[in-house]
Amino acid sequence: MKDVLLQTRPIALEPDHLTDHDLVQRAISNDPEAFRTIMRRHNQRLFRIARAVVRNDSIAEDVVQEAYLRAFEHLETFRGDASLATWLHRVVLNEALGRLRKSSTRREVPLSTEQASADIVPFPNAANSADPERALAQRQILRLVEEATDALPEAFRLVFTARVIEAMSVEETAALLGIKPETVRSRLHRARQLLRQHVDRKIGPVLMNAFPFAGRRCERLTAAVMSRLGLAR
Repeated sequence: MKDVLLQTRPIALEPDHLTDHDLVQRAISNDPEAFRTIMRRHNQRLFRIARAVVRNDSIAEDVVQEAYLRAFEHLETFRGDASLATWLHRVVLNEALGRLRKSSTRREVPLSTEQASADIVPFPNAANSADPERALAQRQILRLVEEATDALPEAFRLVFTARVIEAMSVEETAALLGIKPETVRSRLHRARQLLRQHVDRKIGPVLMNAFPFAGRRCERLTAAVMSRLGLAR
């Protein structure tokens, strides 16, 4: 029955039209394309949430990979009460916070971005610019945004990443972090004040390109999880 389903309705041809329920059911049936579609839809946001906690590209990537494996092992517990994205966010957040608790001295979480070992995918705007000076300026601004965000206290950093970089609503952020909506608003206000001290007026239009998780890194993480699931091509 599973083989017939996969032949008559290949997920790769219509990923944007599948519901969370469809994807989860197909993944429970061990459909490789369901796993790939779930990861490609959520990789970037989950990476950013993880990075907001651990402040390191390589460790954040590992956190997301482990969180996917944990989530995929328990897909049958997903009831659809919340969206699949929200469910995955909570798994990643718990994994990231657990990683910090296991390292009480936090020696494995360097604060300097220069110490991260993961491949850094160039920022899209900067990498494709025909103007080298403009590209350099964009990279410098975006790096400044990342460093300023990393410097925020954890409570403010998580709210700022969810609300501004990921454009989650106040209610979604409150649910993700287990805090009240008014706490989200007050922490976001304080986070913006602290960021302005670092980057003055340069943060606005460039934030959506900060902490990129696309291209090689996205494909690498997806392939690694598929391999560990025994579903690699």
